[in-house]
Amino acid sequence: MSSTAGSERDSQPPSITPPDRDTSTTPPANRPAATPARSTTRTTARPRVAVVGGSLSGPTTALLLLQAGIDDVTVYEAVPASAPQGGGLIGLEHSSLDVLDHLGIPQDEFVRYDSEAVMHITLCQRRPGQVQRHLYAGRNSTWTLLHTALSRRLPADVLRTGARVTGLSAEHDRPLLHFADGDTAPADLVIFADGRSSTGRRLLDPQRRLHYAGYVAHRGQTDTTQPGLADFVRFEPSEHSGMQFNVAPIPGGADWTFYLPATPAQYADFFGAPPTRRVFALPHHITAAARTEVDAHAERYLPDDQAALVHATTTRMAAPVMDIEPPTQMVWPVGAGHAVLIGDALAPVRPHTARGANNGIEQAWGLTAALTQHRKYHADLTTALDGWQRRHLPAAVAAVQLGPELGRQYGLGTV
Repeated sequence: MSSTAGSERDSQPPSITPPDRDTSTTPPANRPAATPARSTTRTTARPRVAVVGGSLSGPTTALLLLQAGIDDVTVYEAVPASAPQGGGLIGLEHSSLDVLDHLGIPQDEFVRYDSEAVMHITLCQRRPGQVQRHLYAGRNSTWTLLHTALSRRLPADVLRTGARVTGLSAEHDRPLLHFADGDTAPADLVIFADGRSSTGRRLLDPQRRLHYAGYVAHRGQTDTTQPGLADFVRFEPSEHSGMQFNVAPIPGGADWTFYLPATPAQYADFFGAPPTRRVFALPHHITAAARTEVDAHAERYLPDDQAALVHATTTRMAAPVMDIEPPTQMVWPVGAGHAVLIGDALAPVRPHTARGANNGIEQAWGLTAALTQHRKYHADLTTALDGWQRRHLPAAVAAVQLGPELGRQYGLGTV
């Protein structure tokens, strides 16, 4: 179960404006991973929180904070409101579903098929062979359904679209966000939830960069349904390691992902830019060569029904599968305030892990608990954030490490 959502960000590197004193957001090499024990918490009964990123983790975080009584929250989304956005299938584990239930979002609003089954079918000369079935501890949704459910609950004055962050500094002992249009915004806490091409990660943890894993997730959604398709189904051609085809029902049609190998040069030819620069290929990036490549592999390796599904899909997207070094911290001091990374901004994972959205939602829940203890009971914020980091960092590291293991298991990324 996987997700590909969002739109391409500007490839120009952001900058950190030098603060008046040594409060740089980039930690020296010898700084320990944990937040320093000495508290630099700005004393405030009403912390101002800036959430960078309006996809899934960002709105979830904002809604949780507002529900907890932390009401000075603004979400900054780089993509203008008029820009089209969309995405594919995502798996939501029970922990994430419980958080969304806590927010009062009815599950049937974003889960339209309640199957827990995952069917794994081995193909031999395009024909189904061995079938294995197991149950997923969660439900499938789509990025579009969940994003819509979250966004419609955000108060209008909380979300600012078209606000692209380019820098972060410490001014008057507080974090200060800088935007592409020259605007600035102060905060006590900056939460970067801006996806796998995260500006926040480039500002706070610049040594950790995405690198290409050698294969591409080609994506498509159809407006026709396949008879009998009720579960998440994975096809693997036994005679050709290095590819995988997943398909599942969505409202009004089917969502498919076809994992195929591609060299960096091939990716650039298919989508107009290298994989490290174009981490999402939107429909207008899909060239005739990319379409022909996918159609040819579908015809050669997939059963007739699945091949026909691929051929009939007019609107397609793609994403290079990327890896990154595991994170060593989640919290950075900025003046007397803080900045944190969550979700894919912290630790983008391979889609096979089905952990991208789940990591962000679970981290948002834990972060809200830490901030609630600070607001209601005057817990030291630096210490609370350090505790949040100790609880959630190991799971983020494990998810990053799991991706390449699953890739090897499936024979993916071996080019």
